[in-house]
Amino acid sequence: MMGKPKIRFKGYNEDWEQRKVSELCSISTGKSNTQDKSEDGEYPFYVRSPIIERSTKYLYDEEAVITVGDGVGTGKVFHYVNGKYDLHQRCYRMYGFSDELNVHYFYHTFSKLFYKRVMAMTAKTSVDSVRLEMIADMEIPTPTIEEQIKIGTYFDQLDHLITLHHRKCVVLRKMKVNDWEQRKLSDVVDSVDTGKSKFDKEGSSGEYPILGSTSVIGYDAEYDYEGDFILTARVGANAGSLYRHAGKVKISDNTVFIQASQNIEFLYQLLIRFDIKRLSFGTGQPLVKASELKRLELMMPTDMEEQMRIGVYFKNLDHLITLHHRECVILRKMKVNDWEQRKLDDWGNFYYGRSCPKWSVAEDATIPCIRYGELYTKFGAKIDKIYSYTNMSPENLRFSNGTEVLIPRVGEDPMDYNRCTWLSMPNVAIGEMISVFNTDNNPLFTATMFNATLQHEFAMRVEGGSVTNLYFDKLKNIEVSFPTKEEQEKIATYFDHLDHLITLHHHEEFCTENVLIYIEINITIQIKEDIMAELESVIEQKLIDQLVYGDSQWTYRADLKTEEDLWNNFRYILEQNNKDRLNGEPLSDTEFEQVKNQLQFSSFYKAGEWLVGENGKVMVHVQRDTERLHLVVMNHEHIAGGSSVYEVINQYRALADEESQTKAQDRRFDVTLMINGLPMIHIELKNKQHSYMDGFWQIKKYIGEGKFTGIFSAVQMFVISNGVDTKYFSAASDTELNPKFISGWLDNENNPVPDYLDFAKSVLRIPEAHEMIARYTVLDEEAKRLILLRPYQIHAIEAIREASKMGKSGFVWHTTGSGKTLTSYKATRNLLMDIPSIDKAIFLIDRKDLDTQTSMAFQTYANNDLVDVDKTDNVFELKKKLKSDDRQMIVTTIQKLQRLITKKLAEGTPEYNKIKSLKLAFVVDECHRAVTPGTKRELERFFANSLWYGFTGTPRFAENPYPQLGDLPRTTEELYGERLHRYTIQNAIHDNAVLGFQVEHNGPKNMDDETDSSMYENETHMLRVLDVILNKSYHKLGFQNGKGKTYEGLLTTSSIQLAQKYYELLKRVKNGETELQIDEKVKQILPDFPKFAITYSVTENEEGSHLNQEKMKESINDYNEMFGTKLDISQIQSYNANLNKRLARKEPKFQSRSEQLDLVIVVDRLLTGFDAPCMSTLFVDRQPMGPHDLIQAFSRTNRIFDKNKTYGQIVTFQAPKLFKECVDNAVKLYSAGSTEIALLAEWEEIEPAFRKALKALRVSAETPAEIPAMSEKEKVLFVKAFQNFDKLFAQLKSFTQYEDSMLTEYGISEDEYDDYAGHYLNVKEELKAGAEDTQSEMEEQPIDVDYELMAYSNTKIDYEYIINLIQNIVTPDEDVEITPEERQKQLEEVKQYIDDLRKENPKVADIMSTLVSEIEQDEVKYKGQSILNIVENMKHECIEKVVMDFSITWYVSKDDVMYAATHYRNGEIPNESAIKSTADFTSFKEAQERAIPKFKYYNMMIEELRKTLEEEIKPLLNN
Repeated sequence: MMGKPKIRFKGYNEDWEQRKVSELCSISTGKSNTQDKSEDGEYPFYVRSPIIERSTKYLYDEEAVITVGDGVGTGKVFHYVNGKYDLHQRCYRMYGFSDELNVHYFYHTFSKLFYKRVMAMTAKTSVDSVRLEMIADMEIPTPTIEEQIKIGTYFDQLDHLITLHHRKCVVLRKMKVNDWEQRKLSDVVDSVDTGKSKFDKEGSSGEYPILGSTSVIGYDAEYDYEGDFILTARVGANAGSLYRHAGKVKISDNTVFIQASQNIEFLYQLLIRFDIKRLSFGTGQPLVKASELKRLELMMPTDMEEQMRIGVYFKNLDHLITLHHRECVILRKMKVNDWEQRKLDDWGNFYYGRSCPKWSVAEDATIPCIRYGELYTKFGAKIDKIYSYTNMSPENLRFSNGTEVLIPRVGEDPMDYNRCTWLSMPNVAIGEMISVFNTDNNPLFTATMFNATLQHEFAMRVEGGSVTNLYFDKLKNIEVSFPTKEEQEKIATYFDHLDHLITLHHHEEFCTENVLIYIEINITIQIKEDIMAELESVIEQKLIDQLVYGDSQWTYRADLKTEEDLWNNFRYILEQNNKDRLNGEPLSDTEFEQVKNQLQFSSFYKAGEWLVGENGKVMVHVQRDTERLHLVVMNHEHIAGGSSVYEVINQYRALADEESQTKAQDRRFDVTLMINGLPMIHIELKNKQHSYMDGFWQIKKYIGEGKFTGIFSAVQMFVISNGVDTKYFSAASDTELNPKFISGWLDNENNPVPDYLDFAKSVLRIPEAHEMIARYTVLDEEAKRLILLRPYQIHAIEAIREASKMGKSGFVWHTTGSGKTLTSYKATRNLLMDIPSIDKAIFLIDRKDLDTQTSMAFQTYANNDLVDVDKTDNVFELKKKLKSDDRQMIVTTIQKLQRLITKKLAEGTPEYNKIKSLKLAFVVDECHRAVTPGTKRELERFFANSLWYGFTGTPRFAENPYPQLGDLPRTTEELYGERLHRYTIQNAIHDNAVLGFQVEHNGPKNMDDETDSSMYENETHMLRVLDVILNKSYHKLGFQNGKGKTYEGLLTTSSIQLAQKYYELLKRVKNGETELQIDEKVKQILPDFPKFAITYSVTENEEGSHLNQEKMKESINDYNEMFGTKLDISQIQSYNANLNKRLARKEPKFQSRSEQLDLVIVVDRLLTGFDAPCMSTLFVDRQPMGPHDLIQAFSRTNRIFDKNKTYGQIVTFQAPKLFKECVDNAVKLYSAGSTEIALLAEWEEIEPAFRKALKALRVSAETPAEIPAMSEKEKVLFVKAFQNFDKLFAQLKSFTQYEDSMLTEYGISEDEYDDYAGHYLNVKEELKAGAEDTQSEMEEQPIDVDYELMAYSNTKIDYEYIINLIQNIVTPDEDVEITPEERQKQLEEVKQYIDDLRKENPKVADIMSTLVSEIEQDEVKYKGQSILNIVENMKHECIEKVVMDFSITWYVSKDDVMYAATHYRNGEIPNESAIKSTADFTSFKEAQERAIPKFKYYNMMIEELRKTLEEEIKPLLNN
């Protein structure tokens, strides 16, 4: 006797017996073979698989239960049959049943228990065959015949439901779809719309139901609609869930409905199976729109009667499908009077599983494991089957003994943690993020009881936001009652049987899923050939294949996934490459720690410094006892051979740093390229439906989270791609990464190479990838940043290298602003390194360029390079360097070199002969003017063995030749040889390497003689010029960016005297001594504006030299007073160098407003060879220059800087007609004959275009308020119209003619623009979130998804500007010593900015104040960490707290409130209805001392939410 089960059908109390199968029936096998099957057979033929074949004969006519005797179905395949059938010889039949046995009960019980029995009788993981005694001796629990019938009937009904679902699949597959057609939903129904009722659920009354998101939510005395309806929630978790209703009704405004007359049932069934949740979009709450449903295309029969028949058929089937979940109900009804209550900690002990990550799971792995996600998706209350196997080392794993209860530690919804399960199998690895509970109690009972009774207890102890955690420390104090162990065993046994019911339910779900898939493939989805985006994984694999196969030398390493793997791999390669240096003895762990410590770089720049190496060898140094070992990590002479090892890894797991102050998650990297075990190039991939910029923002985020540390801190280059667009950029900190400096690849003819596989062939194969790191990376010591050469620079250098091999000279035409100096430096350096026959490489500059950036840049680049760059202070030093045997790169002037050969060398002397015989490579910067044809001929005659390579952005052509002097060359090509590479201003603008120009000609109009100097050299004219600079250049000088982020300008005049007059006049204006006043609008942003200086050559005019020097002394004194410097006239070069650095703002100290200049007055200085990306405007008060000088001067303004600097600004104040003609001709000359790309339209074109764009915007959305209700197509049109309007508005504002008062005439205000901009940002986010659904509209009306607003003014204190200042304090330049006084000064300046910010945004100011206070107390606390990421995390924590507090106070969903918080704009709560519908008024009411009516509760709650969003959340989201 087995006794009485605790849970059973009512009315049954008798004990159950255990009976052997042989006592209940007869057992035998069949007689037929597989070849006996026949497709046309009349009788069922049971074989060794679940498939029932057919046979032309039958062996038996009886009621029987059948199971297979061997094969894969052993213990798993069972059949019940009652009638004639044929049976395979290796199948068993049980027949001739006792009268005391119900056959249906026996079939269900035997099929549930037999597999466990046969598995218990074998040591293998599967059973080869079944012996008859296995069946005969099996015991079956046997109740009375009446209870057997009850149980058997119950399970029969469940099986019948499964059969019905199979019938659905069969019916659908047999349907003929030839007479079906695809129709839009709006064409086949009466109406698709959103309800319009707003009502108070409290006290609603009447006879007509009010329909809400999921059902009737109230009643009213009136109705709005009558008919048959299909309804769904418009927004929220129920969006897409359908229900039916018919009659006279009202429909809420949060409900979308479909009304139809004839075919409603068919449509309902079709839409259920289509699953319209797929139409919902949004990053938070799902949203379903009537406009989207109208456009939904469905396949349906053309015959209406057939539609109705299908609808009725499926309706009847659905009525049969009812699932019975009884475990929880039964447990809650149990009597627990005799159960003992204790804390969980007293019933057992907790611990966590260990790392068993996804990447370690493989088909060929051998160690069974359980991963936390499987607790949610694979298992019920008991684990008796393994789905995953890991290849992790056993010592890193934690194994089961078969009694553990597993509890999820990580999840999303706090209510979902009741996924506890008994791990019934020993020796299974338990993964991380799983809490393990070990107890002496029955584990199945424990798991089942936890799931049924502790759901809310678990939920109350969950921590976190979108990703939640349930730590076992929080569980220990939960009070839990357990019965006796004997009772636990009985209950557990019962539930073990009952779990098979749940298994049947899973079968049903599986069948239903097949139905949905079939419908989607064969009926619902339009039959067309769409080009689907490649999955990222496919792109990733193709890239790896491209790198590994063919002529490349990369090796794929699938086994390297963790930092420990990489360090071990690096160690192995290091030891192999240094066997001799290690004397055959491997590195000890202590020695390898020394190596690792040297490779923990504080910045990518520091890693770059190290990678330069020592004489081309990158080294680490190890102290072994008394000996110091010098180990070679990388040898740059071994590119594509020697000791170089090239490896590719993917899906590397970057773990979160638990010690970091920032909150971060584990991350997976896509593809990384390693040289000798060190990650050098990192690649992030997206599919074609995403912008490659998503990869850029992802890398920026990962850097901020500290993922590129440790061995990954050596990375030098990043690559991003979505397959069709591929870009690269140099590694930098998250605050330094600028999307403006991303570069694509070009071929030698400047044609783009966007495809990722073509990019890999061109850039990432060997030797090119290694050369990018070793040859084409430059270290800018001044800015402390890496520079990766752009493709045109590399092609030019390669062209020079090839020419030098053949002994040919030539010139490179690269437009000014495209990095010519950097290219010329690398070309000079590589000539010396690559061509052994060259004795020295000499970089020639003009004397007047000695104090320009060119000379300083060379020294900056060379400070971290393999070559020595020697400046020559005098001719004797130059002679000494030329005589030396060292192979050097020498920087000198043309004048020194000319003087040396003409006056300092005696012909026939040894030194004369030695220097004259040198094989030299000359590289000439600004070759269009630096060396005259006569001087070059003189130098060539002396240095007969010389090669000459010129660099210029403005070559001399036949249109602007050198003056005619005998037979001397007159063009650059005649002077230097053939053009080796060309990169014009058109190319550069197209590639975003430089900006175009916006030119305004503001000189006096209608003059007879525009060259009459008397019209310009007077104070009236000069004050008009200054009025434009000071009051009408608001947008030109970037005042819309806010304090600290404005741009600089240059004012150039025709003479030193005029420059001095401007300087004196500007001082008077600033002191209020003239009628010209500076506008308050300007002073509000920069109270100290303008901060200005002057520079010119003090020896330029011999007659006025003394006066010029005196004036310059005064100017330098003003400069010293402004910036606290101590310069004087004797240090004029130091003054100019300091001025250059201040204007360039490369060094962190010059990024502070207190160290910035606004305007510099010049004559010719700084108009060539000077690079300041923050220089935006050139004000020209002089007559037009020649074509080359004009383009050179203009190009001071068109460097790439930030997102708001979109073109270089030029304003001329003399000879407007003549200047325009000269500008057009110059641009045509250097742009391959066109001005279209280089020159933007002038006011006369932009102003009417702006009016037209405004009209188009009004057509698309007459007012901002109309935008939320638009259809998707209308929103796409609005986005396109607003982008065009915004671009033109920004251009309009940048003209000096523009005044804010003009907006009244145009019929738009700045406030209305801001409203449009706010809606634009909302719509853009919606369109990006629903990109797949709006793809057709966006193809018809293409929009720029990466477009950033250009006309938007942000005059508030810039958030990121303050972040950068704080970052510079916590992570200063390691090579610069900062005194405590200087650090405190920096902190005080930041505090002042925070105080200014507090006026606009006190919330963010408080966060920053807290951070700065912590930095003051502990200066190393945040060292090396991303301040941007820290502040963003602090802001997010504040938002989480505000949302949580509101949710608790008002008893509303935290997720709903968070969605409202992150999507709140323009005063609109996007999910207001959803928040109301999920609000728990009952609980709120119980918590109040004085109750309020429900309608007041809703009104007060929404009003308080809006106030909270506006005052607490919005400031934290708007920087």
